[in-house]
Amino acid sequence: MKAVIARDFAPLEALEYGDWPEPVAGPRDIVVEAEAIGVNYPDGLLVQGLYQSRPPVPFVPGMEVAGRVVAAGAEVRDPKVGDRVAAVSTLGGYAERAVVPAAAAMKLPDGMPAADACALLCGYGTSHYALKQRGQLRAGETLCVLGASGLTGLAAVQIGKAMGAKVIAVASSPAKQEVARQAGADVVLGYDNLKDTLKEATGGNGVDVAFDPVGGEAFDALSRSMAWNGRLLVIGFASGTIPKFPVNLSLVKGYSLVGVFWGTFTKKEPKVYADNMRELVGWYMEGKVRPVIEGEYRLAEAAQVLKRVLGRGASGKLVLVP
Repeated sequence: MKAVIARDFAPLEALEYGDWPEPVAGPRDIVVEAEAIGVNYPDGLLVQGLYQSRPPVPFVPGMEVAGRVVAAGAEVRDPKVGDRVAAVSTLGGYAERAVVPAAAAMKLPDGMPAADACALLCGYGTSHYALKQRGQLRAGETLCVLGASGLTGLAAVQIGKAMGAKVIAVASSPAKQEVARQAGADVVLGYDNLKDTLKEATGGNGVDVAFDPVGGEAFDALSRSMAWNGRLLVIGFASGTIPKFPVNLSLVKGYSLVGVFWGTFTKKEPKVYADNMRELVGWYMEGKVRPVIEGEYRLAEAAQVLKRVLGRGASGKLVLVP
């Protein structure tokens, strides 16, 4: 079968589109024939050796796949061959077929597009976990979302509204700000003078929950804009700069800095993760959340698509199609 292969940790241009052995299901695994493959920011870090983990090389990157089950291990009772599912795995997604643990697969409702299903996994799953379990966002609170035109940011805007929050979205350009506004944000800001504009937007009260996948100078502004009992959620560092946190701010302003690592959460708390996904799918079916799919690209174009994602050039979800 065809796959995208990382022969070594190297720049994205070194990714190879070529032949790879067919996946074989272990006793508790399924093989999924891909209809859509999700592209995520960590994928680009992984192939360059910049992520928290470094798998043995060569490997096929990719953590999200949606499609039809074509094989199942001897101990698998559900899902069955022929079912449409979406699934998360550590590696192997950028391929025509992928093997994943059956326990990590979610059956798709009738009519759900595969691209939407991929978006609901890592992107929406991260934002939902961040706001629900880590941020404990409550109705009526003020939520500030950085990177609000990217996938996790758009997800946070929509999920925040579904949870009853007032949502302030922050994005870098008028076009990206409009994307966030269309997603349901109550207030849309740019990054210039962010500390001052957040003070104005919150009436001087500060932000109850802050969702930050960006880091850098924007984090510095957020760290000075939090409300009493606020929760500043650390999602990632898309700006390329890991900020230093002045801990005295947490002391005098009475707020918490909270780390969010969705991948570890799914492994350590699988039942809570499953409950989260059921809630997300329910919101999707009710129209409360609706993934923005910016584009679908050929599997062979994976390197170019990853460049866009790492360059913060995407507004919404990008998927690969075999």
